[in-house]
Amino acid sequence: MKKKFLYIVFVVFILIQLIPGGLPKVSFDNPDDLIINNKDIPEDVVTILRNSCYDCHSNESHYPWYANISPSSLLIARDINEGRAKLNFSNWENLSKIEKAGALDDISDAITVDEMPMAIYTLIHRNAALNNDEKEVIISWANEFSERLFE
Repeated sequence: MKKKFLYIVFVVFILIQLIPGGLPKVSFDNPDDLIINNKDIPEDVVTILRNSCYDCHSNESHYPWYANISPSSLLIARDINEGRAKLNFSNWENLSKIEKAGALDDISDAITVDEMPMAIYTLIHRNAALNNDEKEVIISWANEFSERLFE
């Protein structure tokens, strides 16, 4: 019975590999990117954004080896597609000032309530987890940057 169950699990695992993961395209040529177009962003903020945000919220996703294995590929594709739909730093310069201010406010709120980075992401990507100092750096930057948009 146990052997039959393992055989069924193995067959299902193999069959699920036939489902395309649909991973979003990756591009490192993003002329409208937040960091490229805002040279005054402090280096510590750039580092935090790249380590904790850019995999899901830019076109510059770095896919780990398991991104090509279902069902993880399906989950990764879903999370990145949702992240890019909510905020894509690669398209930052296409946003209006109001949209940018709203995005910066959303960043501050998401960091404050520990909604971002996602717990499942930081479970696997330990360097993406934010300590209290890093949270404060991002929140302060987002608030200051938002205010400067309308000067």
